[in-house]
Amino acid sequence: MIVITGGTGKLGSRIVERLRERVPAEQVAVSVRDVDRAGDLGVRVRRGDFGDPQSLAEAFEGATQVLIVSANETGGKAVQSHVTAIEAARDAGAERILYTSHQGAAEDSLFAPMPDHVATEAYLAKTGTPFTVLRNGFYASTVPQLLGAALETGELIAPADGPVSWTAHADLAEAAAIILASDRSFEGPTPPLTAPVALDLTDVARILSELTGRTIRRVVADDEEWVQSLTGHGVPAPQARMLLGMFHASRRGEFATVDPELERLLGHPATSMRSVLEEAIAGSA
Repeated sequence: MIVITGGTGKLGSRIVERLRERVPAEQVAVSVRDVDRAGDLGVRVRRGDFGDPQSLAEAFEGATQVLIVSANETGGKAVQSHVTAIEAARDAGAERILYTSHQGAAEDSLFAPMPDHVATEAYLAKTGTPFTVLRNGFYASTVPQLLGAALETGELIAPADGPVSWTAHADLAEAAAIILASDRSFEGPTPPLTAPVALDLTDVARILSELTGRTIRRVVADDEEWVQSLTGHGVPAPQARMLLGMFHASRRGEFATVDPELERLLGHPATSMRSVLEEAIAGSA
């Protein structure tokens, strides 16, 4: 039995879908906080909350592999959530524990989630259970969220940034399903699972210009003014600061790593930023 946490999330739900193409549905299960939101996934669904160890024990029952999708939070609370899930998977007798980390995971990262990944990886390595850390590239779905009003104003305004190996959820989900369903198990961290190119927002503005037929200009915003604009639109100050950290980290090259491993696993080219932006433009029409 392969159990996936966060089975209703953007990544987890796609992993389930791709996994069902490779193994019988009765060999797949999901652990979700809200069973009512799961709908008809065609697999076993059980409540599993990172804050409730007993629920995880029940959700992970019978598991041979558990894939822990990282929590959507930061700091000590995130690490504790991951630790709780790791302990529950180990106690359930899982033969392998997998965890969705990040290619930029580093203790000294300027982006808050990255040290959390490092701490989780370190704890996972101490359990004594075989484990695989999926070093996923930065989600490409972040880019449309950074566009702001660029398609209307012709200006892509954001703090100074650096190249990022933006990688699609669909590709990472397919790679995870391949690893879960095959004998190709990585011991410890995988190579970086990234798109083959790293692009900055100037590159994004260029691609947008090509796709729309009108000039989209990259405008570098002052860090503090950008944070103030976010908080002025209702974004909590801590979240705005965390997002600014993403730009600081990219300037330092933390997310610029590219590697061919993802495309080797997939057996086809990774989703391009052009495709991601085409979808974003279509969605805004």
